[in-house]
Amino acid sequence: LSGDREKRLNFQKINSSAFLDVLALPIFKQEDSNLPQENETKHPPFQYVMCAATSPAVKLYDETLTYLNQGQSYEIRMLDNRKAGDIPEINGKLVKSIIRVVFHDRRLQYTEHQQLEGWKWNRPGDRLLDLDIPMSVGVIDIKTNPSQLNAVEFLWDPTKCTSAFIQVHCISTEFTPRKHGGEKGVPFRIQVDTFKQTENGEYTDHLHSASCQIKVFKPKGADRKQKTDREKMEKRTAHEKEKYQPSYDTTVLTECSPWPDIPTTFVNNSPTPASTFTSTQHNTYSQLHPSATIQETQQWLLKNRFSAYTRLFSNFSGADLLKLTREDLVQICGPADGIRLYNALKSRSVRPRLTIYVCQEPLRSIQLERQDTGSGDSNVYHAIYLEEMAASEVTRKLALAFNIPLHQINQVYRQGPTGIHILVSDQMVQNFQDESCFLFTTIKGMLSFLTV
Repeated sequence: LSGDREKRLNFQKINSSAFLDVLALPIFKQEDSNLPQENETKHPPFQYVMCAATSPAVKLYDETLTYLNQGQSYEIRMLDNRKAGDIPEINGKLVKSIIRVVFHDRRLQYTEHQQLEGWKWNRPGDRLLDLDIPMSVGVIDIKTNPSQLNAVEFLWDPTKCTSAFIQVHCISTEFTPRKHGGEKGVPFRIQVDTFKQTENGEYTDHLHSASCQIKVFKPKGADRKQKTDREKMEKRTAHEKEKYQPSYDTTVLTECSPWPDIPTTFVNNSPTPASTFTSTQHNTYSQLHPSATIQETQQWLLKNRFSAYTRLFSNFSGADLLKLTREDLVQICGPADGIRLYNALKSRSVRPRLTIYVCQEPLRSIQLERQDTGSGDSNVYHAIYLEEMAASEVTRKLALAFNIPLHQINQVYRQGPTGIHILVSDQMVQNFQDESCFLFTTIKGMLSFLTV
């Protein structure tokens, strides 16, 4: 058997170039009308080909659909598709791939965690996705995370023949509300994300991602469904058949965005472009620009404490996210987070109750300031935004604005008539006029305010 498998894998390697021509066909791309010419097509570094036939009942230009049997092993060929000189840093090195089974339906993506927890409760000890290790070739250091029942990861050498045999244990109808019987099963996606090793030895540098749409049936069910689709197509007229794709013996995974919970999503390896995000001192949230890419949108969600929803919005650009209405966000994220996200997207932060402007004045120049009132115009002021209207808040925000250790501030005073020091209290702060200007100086551990 091992000899036959080696011959088969060698045959796959020799004929891997044949899959390049398949990728160029528009039927494997939903956005076919926007595809560049063949000589301008982006050349992916890898190809992943699943040895399962595509359905013949898929219309032209729609994404392919592949039927799988529950628990059956299906081969995914991991093919090195690099041109000479592409990504030379991985020559002679291993790369890491993560294979996942995820929901295709956006509605189910919103509730994926609850859906998977429910499946886990009904199927204790089972996994949604497994790797058939005895059948697989060229994969090493295989890992499965008990908290991620729908993913497996492994290392492999792109220069060697590699095949990963996967088994999907969930079926499409398990996630369909059972009301009348005979429900239509929900589609899943098989996604592969590949990474190279960084300088610190972690496999977190994203190289390539691709996925395909599948439906999973009980054993033998996929074969029956494929036969039914083929018989239906045979009954159609020649004109009607022209509107449908032919069935292919293998399924080529098409390029897609990386899955959002991969390490590169949470680690920002490069500075965020200044043109994408803008913020002001009093705004709680930075502004998301409509031109933000999918990855920049993911970073914006993380930066603004919406990390729980990065997976839900994994394919959203800045423009996509900004198009959602308040009602959409409340329905997706719940009332509290939905309103917070809506306000963040619209930059609707709460207006501060009181704003004061403060400038630090060297002690020696105070008398000069009184003699020459015009000199204060050249000073730089910090805006302090108050919400609690309390003396402790003033102390805390002054220390933060001027980098003064908080424990070194004993008291804060306001200089009154004839130079007397008046202790700043909550009542005094509540009676500050909005947008008042102050100079302050330190006197033996005290902060002293001078009203301008």
